[in-house]
Amino acid sequence: MANRLAIAVFCGLVASNSAFAEDEKTPDWNAETLSGAWGGARSNLYDKGITMDLTHKSDVMSVVSGGIKHGSAWMGNTEAGVQMDLDKLLGWEAATAYIHIHSQLGGKFDRDHVGSFIGSDNIENGVNTAQFDHVWVQKNFSDDSLSLLAGLYAVDSEFYITDTSGLFIQPPYGPGNELSQSGQSGPPIFPLGALAIRVKYTSPVQNFYLQGALTDGVPSDPNNLRGTHIQLNKGDGSFSIVEFGYTPQESGPAGGGEPEAETFNKTAIGFWRYSARLDDLIDVDAAGNPLRHSSQGAYFLAERTLMSEKNIPSQGLSGFIRFGTASKDVHQADWTGSLGLRYHGLIAGRDDDIAGVAITVNHASDKYRRLNNADSSQTSLEATYRAQLNPWFALLPTLQYIHNPNMDSALKNAWIAGVRAEINF
Repeated sequence: MANRLAIAVFCGLVASNSAFAEDEKTPDWNAETLSGAWGGARSNLYDKGITMDLTHKSDVMSVVSGGIKHGSAWMGNTEAGVQMDLDKLLGWEAATAYIHIHSQLGGKFDRDHVGSFIGSDNIENGVNTAQFDHVWVQKNFSDDSLSLLAGLYAVDSEFYITDTSGLFIQPPYGPGNELSQSGQSGPPIFPLGALAIRVKYTSPVQNFYLQGALTDGVPSDPNNLRGTHIQLNKGDGSFSIVEFGYTPQESGPAGGGEPEAETFNKTAIGFWRYSARLDDLIDVDAAGNPLRHSSQGAYFLAERTLMSEKNIPSQGLSGFIRFGTASKDVHQADWTGSLGLRYHGLIAGRDDDIAGVAITVNHASDKYRRLNNADSSQTSLEATYRAQLNPWFALLPTLQYIHNPNMDSALKNAWIAGVRAEINF
């Protein structure tokens, strides 16, 4: 399977990401970025089909009580991306390419101070390193309703996404924790990409989509997490994921010159599976060897605009719900559920600010509980406020509470306070 995947990836050079919007207006870099238009260089590159982005996040997080120990840590995450319109650059119609690299610095806050299941900060990485997670090309067909992508790819860029949960700092509001825990060394999600092929179909009226991806089953090199590694080792197997979503489109902006409404309306289901099997947490065969089981799961997600302000339809209340399952014989958590609310423009005069609250429950599998004498679940709550101080700079104060960290009865419930700074260069 691994060799066939490699041949397909490198011999079937195909195509781009839904991150590229058709007929996108020219960005106003002077207004929207710290470094500006680079003396016109950014506009010149854009006209030639090249868009470059650079962002940075800095988090300072503190355990106020509970967890492993009191204390604070700083963590930084810097990302750079290059989007290329291959039609403009090379004359390859309806084709695009994307390169993305990220770098992490700083402490290991959750590892050293909290000890929660999966983590309490979504930019904390196991090691400080720089690595590529996206290097791919994409080709669109059938008036852009069908696309095919190949290369180094992280599935959480398109799968298991709710835009309304993107405000939050805890990890489960990207891919669910039941997926994040999976695999021999984790799935192909941030910070890791894997060799992949992804195909996506979007209905011509954009009411639904169907997408699927096949990737290497073990991203990077589990024995060397620094830098970018591509290995197709015997026994890695493959990881596959499919998602079907329904996304009704609104008729368009509000009339009479009013601001365009911010609308969220998405429902999706997904399924994922590894071809390589994992050891049972407890059960063994007659020879004393662990039984082997598939690692697989499913998820459901939905998000909606719940209320729009009458005079400013771009502001209002929205919410999401997410639920996912994973194989109970081989995983710590057999299901995870999340829900949350966010309000855009909650405070008068702060029209671009966003406030949100969210909760996630991670349920321990029966075998994990018996093996580790563990608690039945971990529950995490988060309240975060995004203060957009100008178009390229935001501050996000956050308060978190984690009940039964890592389902470990030896750890006390943790209160966490922190702040994130986001800069768009």
